[in-house]
Amino acid sequence: MQNTPIKKLIQGLNILIVDGNSYMRRVTRMMLMNLGAKSVIEAADGLAALEQIRNCDPDVMLLDWDMPLLNGMEVMRIVRSPGVFPRPNLPIIMLTSRAHRSSVVQALQAGVHEFLVKPTSAKALHDRLSSIVVNPRPMMQIGDSYVPAPRKLGGPADLVELGV
Repeated sequence: MQNTPIKKLIQGLNILIVDGNSYMRRVTRMMLMNLGAKSVIEAADGLAALEQIRNCDPDVMLLDWDMPLLNGMEVMRIVRSPGVFPRPNLPIIMLTSRAHRSSVVQALQAGVHEFLVKPTSAKALHDRLSSIVVNPRPMMQIGDSYVPAPRKLGGPADLVELGV
């Protein structure tokens, strides 16, 4: 499933899992460890997530949408605030049970890098992590949103517009 260079990159990541469900955090942690991750930290709600970002400086965050205190979209709005929050460029994978297209579009417009629907597979998680690590996208301002640069289609001028 994974080649050695990618496994080495995943081993070096400090990954934050944010999910209100302790069972889902445990399952996600086990998948990450099976993929080679060595440093996995957890938060059970949005406020704890913001504290973990400030204190532990993760390389990637796996974020659930539906959580206590601050939900995933509220966390996104805070994190994606350049000049206000210390890590606005943090790569974020939304890992949620919300599978409607409108939820995916809303999450992408809020600035997530990747979107995964629960329950997910280790392969899907590996593929999303690989995408972030191997092909990082710079952050940019689009309207009022601070988001990853859209993926390129054809040439440099052909950018996918968010929400379309």
